[in-house]
Amino acid sequence: MKRILMIIALLSPLCGRAAKSEVPDIMPAPGKIEMTKGSFNMKGTIVNCDPAISHDAFRAIRQFADRLTLVSGKLTEVASPVGLVKVVQKGNLKGVYFIQDESVAPEGYKISIGPRATVIRASDYNGFFYSLQTLRQMLPVAIYGTRPEPSAKWRIPCCEIEDAPRFGYRGILLDCCRHFWSVGQVKKIIDVMSLYKLNRLHWHLTEDQGWRVEIDKYPRLTEVGAFRNGTMIKREWGSNDGIRHGGYYTKDQIRDIVAYARARGITVIPEVDMPGHMVAALASYPQFGCAGSAPYEVLTYWGVSKQVLNVGKEETMQFLEDVCSEVADLFPGEYFNIGGDECPRDEWKTDPDCQAKIKELGLVSDENASAEARLQNYVTARMQKFLATKGKKIIGWDEILEGELAKGATVMSWRGTKGGIKAASMGYDVIMSPNTYCYLDYAQSPDLESEPYGITTDPKRALTLTKVYHYEPYDEMPPEAVHHVLGVQGNLWTEFIATPEHLEYMLLPRMMALSEIQWCKPENKNYERFLGSLEKHELPILELLGYNYRKPDELR
Repeated sequence: MKRILMIIALLSPLCGRAAKSEVPDIMPAPGKIEMTKGSFNMKGTIVNCDPAISHDAFRAIRQFADRLTLVSGKLTEVASPVGLVKVVQKGNLKGVYFIQDESVAPEGYKISIGPRATVIRASDYNGFFYSLQTLRQMLPVAIYGTRPEPSAKWRIPCCEIEDAPRFGYRGILLDCCRHFWSVGQVKKIIDVMSLYKLNRLHWHLTEDQGWRVEIDKYPRLTEVGAFRNGTMIKREWGSNDGIRHGGYYTKDQIRDIVAYARARGITVIPEVDMPGHMVAALASYPQFGCAGSAPYEVLTYWGVSKQVLNVGKEETMQFLEDVCSEVADLFPGEYFNIGGDECPRDEWKTDPDCQAKIKELGLVSDENASAEARLQNYVTARMQKFLATKGKKIIGWDEILEGELAKGATVMSWRGTKGGIKAASMGYDVIMSPNTYCYLDYAQSPDLESEPYGITTDPKRALTLTKVYHYEPYDEMPPEAVHHVLGVQGNLWTEFIATPEHLEYMLLPRMMALSEIQWCKPENKNYERFLGSLEKHELPILELLGYNYRKPDELR
């Protein structure tokens, strides 16, 4: 008898620990999760949708149910019964219930999972969409596949989840100019962004090395500007691989990608970089260049060109307005990125039109900015005013702070964090995208020989997974200015990235680390938990979905 009692005593702590379910691997980590006893069987469940939810949300829920039917091997029915909210309020539920609840934070959701019923509440489309992503992560990895796995345990642990993002802007920049990516590859990037609750795709569409967006009024932008006669080999200046490279997106393709992203909770933000980084446009329409600058050719090498737009000409400004008008019509989001970075002003110092415009506007040099810098301010302010007529707010790289910047502009801080700190302190909204933490084209290890050839030449500038993960956007930001931080963005430039496999390798899994910066409050981040989730759950998902990725050093 004593032996039996001893065994019971030894087992009782283990039983106590097993009373509540294990915390599931959800990434980015939810704001609050409280585990309770038991699990809920999703296989063959009935899904009930509040008739008040949007058509788009209902469609996303049905798509989730259809996939669950396929992989579990048992029908998941979806219905929208009248009076559902009162039924939920009374209790005695069975199945899954999606409820429209205006008290839930934007993009947030609440999930209550019991042994007999699961209730999900959200106030908007993204909230419902993200609740589905969380449910997927609690199910077997097979939910991401297309093969029936009826023997899998299609149960989710009982728990209470309350979740909402820390930042409203959670972005990735995709550079399609240095190397062109197919519609299918762009969609593949959108797909993996949506899994981890990112909501902005900053689409870099114009550059010195290629123009990627169809413009009806200026057809030569794609006839000429979309293609270059080869590409430099690594860093061998003056070299050329002799392979013609290029491509562009038709307006119909862009509309398709925008709609595809929207269905996955992502708004696409176009960038037309100006007044520098415009050599592809000048190769197409040389009349918009400065005196003595021609001839122009779509660049075959990387770097910053001194050939820039002649913004002293009214015809050039009209060109910019025409282009931005057509581009703005393709993208329903509120933001439009006008670039503004790395614009040498040497040509403006000698160009008669630019000097005449400086004189006309009464621009002068002082200790804060040159007259030519203020000429760029004129371009920024004019495009900001014009795009406002199209219902757009502008975003620009942190160089737009030089001189004077009109109110209402948003600054994207890329040259470290100082630009964002300065802009927020001055009252401008900012998006933190410092190259020191968020440039995903940087090598992932200081052992550069072990990594694909890339832009990083100094091992000290390598951007490891742990360095990305531990970035804190509020560091050194005055407390009274932090409310101006709209969010965080990772940038994937592609000078040295020429294949889809390399593109995905540079993005993943650092994008997942970025997702926790963007979504989680600092107290909810934990690198060891993050690595464990990667190993057990997230990397197998990437494998199943056919993504290439770099396995973290800690898991090798």
